[in-house]
Amino acid sequence: MFGTQTRRDISNEFQTQIPYWKTSIQTRRANITVKFQDLYGFTVEGNVDDVNVLNEVREKVREQGRVWWALEASKGANWYLQPQISSLSEGIAVSSLKSSLKLSVLANTIALKRLIRKGIPPVLRPKVWISVSGAAKKRSTVPESYYNDLIKAVEGKVTPATRQIDHDLPRTFPGHPWLDTPDGHSALRRVLVGYSFRDSDVGYCQGLNYVAALLLLVMKTEEDAFWMLSVLLENVLVNDCYTDNLSGCHVEQRVFKDLLAKKCPRIAAHLEALEFDISLVATEWFLCLFSKSLPSETTMRVWDVLFNEGAKVLFHVALAIFKMKEEELLLAHQIGDIISILQRTTHHLFDPDELLTVAFDKIGSMTSNTITKQRKKQEPAVMAELDQRLRRLNSLKMDDK
Repeated sequence: MFGTQTRRDISNEFQTQIPYWKTSIQTRRANITVKFQDLYGFTVEGNVDDVNVLNEVREKVREQGRVWWALEASKGANWYLQPQISSLSEGIAVSSLKSSLKLSVLANTIALKRLIRKGIPPVLRPKVWISVSGAAKKRSTVPESYYNDLIKAVEGKVTPATRQIDHDLPRTFPGHPWLDTPDGHSALRRVLVGYSFRDSDVGYCQGLNYVAALLLLVMKTEEDAFWMLSVLLENVLVNDCYTDNLSGCHVEQRVFKDLLAKKCPRIAAHLEALEFDISLVATEWFLCLFSKSLPSETTMRVWDVLFNEGAKVLFHVALAIFKMKEEELLLAHQIGDIISILQRTTHHLFDPDELLTVAFDKIGSMTSNTITKQRKKQEPAVMAELDQRLRRLNSLKMDDK
């Protein structure tokens, strides 16, 4: 299905073949369990209510698509990729032209932000993502043959990263109709191995396999998925999230804990009393960008906003999950119960609008500058903790000798 140079659009196979949710219903005593295939080919198990929600979401996607097509008709094709200026009169002053350009860009930016929060039509996702994320700009700075040359150059090379990638391939979304096939494994391997050589500081970190796998399902080519992974790790997310010591991920979790105390103080106090470690759930959320936790189509909606607005979106979504289950969490008095509630909640969040409404309307605003300051505040403590951990490990090794 995928070759290093193929232009085949695998996402269309999942987007066009499922007019409505395919289901097989099995009666188990008084409960009805429904298995259905989502837009990206994943088999999901839920109940009849979940299917009804998903059908409503599918109709909203269609409605949102009509909004995008109408804007394309009025503003021009690809209006969201670059500012469109029309009806410019001859002899207009240069200063006025610059002003018009700025106003046009601003208007398009505001309109695009609103549109993206409501969801990008799946067929437009590859084009919009690669533009708003900066991936297209990043790719334009290197020769067109960069990706193919890189894949050829690293073919057959063995490193600790390639060995770990080979170990993780069959464990990445097992049972998926394309990802869990020889072709799917090969495509995912090329993207991950290629990036491990592009950035040896990152190399490969568990969690990236799930992220890259979903990128392959959305983007039209391996090359586009590779550049989306590149811009994600190099520009969108905080530095060092995927390096050996995961220092960036540790920083994000500390920032999240502080934000939880500010935005959801009752929950934060309750978790503190239970001595609940946020990292028990947040590590997977931040490393896999919710790809292992949320249904795939909800994950895509989160990523729509992530690629346009940056890493602060992850905090909004993480806080929203806690906020949505605040009362239930406050009644839980065992760490295992807290984890069960959060896992059950995320696995059944089939309505992305419900999640994103809480994330952006009920959590309150958080600027990127505020989060950057929080990160700088937490970095020294994280580095000291990691240094102390490294010293303990070295000391143990010396004792063993």
